[in-house]
Amino acid sequence: MAIKDGSATGQHCAISAVMGLRERKKLAAWRTIRSTALRLIGERGFEAVSVEDIAAEAGVSRTTFFSYFASKEAVVFDLDPDEVRQWRNALENCRTDLPLWDALTDLALTLAPLLAERLPLQKRLLEQSPGLCRSARGACDGFEPELREWLGRRCPDADDVRTALVLNTAMAAISTAVDAWDPDQPVERFLELVSDCLRWAGAGLAAAPS
Repeated sequence: MAIKDGSATGQHCAISAVMGLRERKKLAAWRTIRSTALRLIGERGFEAVSVEDIAAEAGVSRTTFFSYFASKEAVVFDLDPDEVRQWRNALENCRTDLPLWDALTDLALTLAPLLAERLPLQKRLLEQSPGLCRSARGACDGFEPELREWLGRRCPDADDVRTALVLNTAMAAISTAVDAWDPDQPVERFLELVSDCLRWAGAGLAAAPS
């Protein structure tokens, strides 16, 4: 039995190693396609670059491109899978000893640096191609279900109206900071704006009658 158990354990480790290698290769391909796309778009502009251009430059097929990204817009606005893991880890490990708005502010300030890396390019593209606004909003909306779930765990007795108010106020504060930030300014200025907008919003919520 000992030999059999050891063999099974070895097989499990081998399968895990293969799966780990496969995931690393997929992540490397995702990043290659994304970095290629951002470079081409930065050089030529969003409208002048096609999916075929990106795929050819990245050394992949058009089909492979769409196995990683739902659209050309997604290349600009999708988060890196590691950034998604960081975000989910922040949700799981958020401090429970803080008042609700302070904890939510901590989460938002964890989210902001994940957005900041590509924000200058995104803002410039939005100025050039206003039609991308829907995709930009969709990227931010991707955080909403998990935030709503976190609020539900944090405030199990809160009604839907209060939960929606807190969530929408936080998202509006971040969106306001994004709109106010000039992409020619340092990223640190963007983070300051996020912090200020959340602080002002929180002060307004705190002053509201309970």
